[in-house]
Amino acid sequence: MNKILIKPKNILVRMPNWLGDLVMATPILKDLRNHWPEAKITAYCQGALGAVIQGDPNINECLNFKRPHGFFRKQDRLEIANPLKKGQYDLGILLTNSFSSALWFWRGNVQNRIGYADHFRSILLNYPIPFPSTRETQHLVTTYKMLLEPLGIPLSNTDPKLYVSYEEKITAQKQLSDLGIASSNIIVGINPGAAYGAAKCWIPDRFQEVVKKLIENPKIVVLFFGDKAGTPLVNEICKVFPERVINFAGKTNLRQFMALIQCCHIFLTNDSGPMHMASALGIPLLALFGSTSDVATGPYRGGKVIHKHVSCSPCYRRECPIDFRCMTQIGVDEVYNELNILLQKQPLKPYES
Repeated sequence: MNKILIKPKNILVRMPNWLGDLVMATPILKDLRNHWPEAKITAYCQGALGAVIQGDPNINECLNFKRPHGFFRKQDRLEIANPLKKGQYDLGILLTNSFSSALWFWRGNVQNRIGYADHFRSILLNYPIPFPSTRETQHLVTTYKMLLEPLGIPLSNTDPKLYVSYEEKITAQKQLSDLGIASSNIIVGINPGAAYGAAKCWIPDRFQEVVKKLIENPKIVVLFFGDKAGTPLVNEICKVFPERVINFAGKTNLRQFMALIQCCHIFLTNDSGPMHMASALGIPLLALFGSTSDVATGPYRGGKVIHKHVSCSPCYRRECPIDFRCMTQIGVDEVYNELNILLQKQPLKPYES
């Protein structure tokens, strides 16, 4: 495709709706900032997800909106289209692939709308871009970046990155201190859930068994995390542990969660939004994959992945219809041993540092 010859002053980036996808899209913000340092860049986020990129130095503003109920409701026009019209954006980049997201950019008079040609929405885009032929065999971060190439922005080495403020770090450190966690403790974070569905989740009993092995080391403290939907799962796992295992499931907002992740020395997780958050915060992690592809959505830089690559994986199902072999083949000892290897590789600095 020919280069798109524009020099925008006011850029609107429609960020993805899933937590992990949004984190994987953060390199786009930095690449745009590097290419057009004087432009105003606004990230456009659904719901509360804008909190994740709070403090990102590559954006001037984060604009949040509620998910619309339809295309024709007057209330949706007022709450979504009108703020876009007011913004007078001269470049709109759609990292979502839905028809509706392109429609709202069109209704909001966003100029120079660029996005992948999917879901019959090409008519709503000024520059519909074909998906790359390598889409199925490359990381999603690369697919996002390739959308910028027609704008004259070459494929970069930019990593996903999130930012936690000094004040947030201090608050998290005090919270841990108040719970009796000393700076000499080794902190292991665990995220046993996944918003997409149970097919992405390792077996709860095995998380329990790994933790039992971990806390045989008296210096190790385990922090469990989860959203409100995943709280019952985490409660069930944690009920057998009287001490040195702390359950934060459903008790933090996204910013508090990020600050607590940064206090961890290592992180154990399924393929999930928190996996990408930990990776983007620079925390060494072990990720367990089953129904999804670690090639497309694994930790972008670093991180150890266990994926058995059984014949039916990746299937991308939310629930396994057969014997869940992709996860049952991942054993407790294998996970425990990999965590120990990660711990041995890391300089175990106090969490206050």
